[in-house]
Amino acid sequence: MDITLARTFLDIVASGSFLRAAESLHVTQTAVSARVRTLEDQIGARLFVRNKAGATLTPAGEQFVPYASMLVQVWERARHQVAVPAGRRSVLTIGCEVSLWDPLLLDWLLWMRTEAPHLAVRTEVGFPADLIEQVAGGILDIAVVYAPQLRPGLRIELLIEEKLVLVTTRKRGRTVDPKDYVYVDWGPDFAAQHSLAFPELANPGVIAGLGPLGREYILAAGGSGYIRLAVVREHLESGRLRRVPDAPEFLYPAYAVFAEGADESVVRPALDGLRHAARPEKGGSPPSRKGLKRTAARGE
Repeated sequence: MDITLARTFLDIVASGSFLRAAESLHVTQTAVSARVRTLEDQIGARLFVRNKAGATLTPAGEQFVPYASMLVQVWERARHQVAVPAGRRSVLTIGCEVSLWDPLLLDWLLWMRTEAPHLAVRTEVGFPADLIEQVAGGILDIAVVYAPQLRPGLRIELLIEEKLVLVTTRKRGRTVDPKDYVYVDWGPDFAAQHSLAFPELANPGVIAGLGPLGREYILAAGGSGYIRLAVVREHLESGRLRRVPDAPEFLYPAYAVFAEGADESVVRPALDGLRHAARPEKGGSPPSRKGLKRTAARGE
């Protein structure tokens, strides 16, 4: 079977529309329709019912979803394994949401270097919808995201229940000054909760679309804002930042998304490493970056 047909089928399932699938695949709607007809001819069953609202799966189409996903994933796995570097047994590809990678992805890489040296690793940082799409398409083995949407053929596991806490560079005061408040965009759920808790901060002077950017701006320019607790803990301990007393906390959990038929020998060590990197305070912390530099200097 042409893998392109399976990819097209899955794109229609994800978008619910031949038109949106055509836009995603950068082809004409006529080409998408032709691919579906070819696929239906090969399978011997109708896969979609088209209507004004888009496209819905037939019973045969619903049965074909996991197989189409498996076909694409097996193909991508085969393509990756052909290019396994010397001395490694397999290749693992992982993507992390932009708001979560720091320091999780780096700490995970350090852990994998010592605990799973048989795996070659490829990493990328991106937006959640794109990352999940790549997992569904077999391009990524794992995606680490904040609010994943469940899709057929994918599994979701909780990695860590992170907190967003209100921090400030001010030494005194129990309230936030709107003049130096930095709104960090942690997504629609956070926005809804934030607007209820702080209606007076609806129009901040600075909005940061990236967590690390918001954190570094507050440290450099002064001010207040909501930041992930894990990445400001050392600044709280050093006194560069302090938590605003009695301010509400917001949950910001991280999830791992991977295919149901994923290779356990590849995915499980990676998930173990992500949990260790996400919860260093509970034991199994990743090797320190200074320690890694000393090891590299000795040539180990």
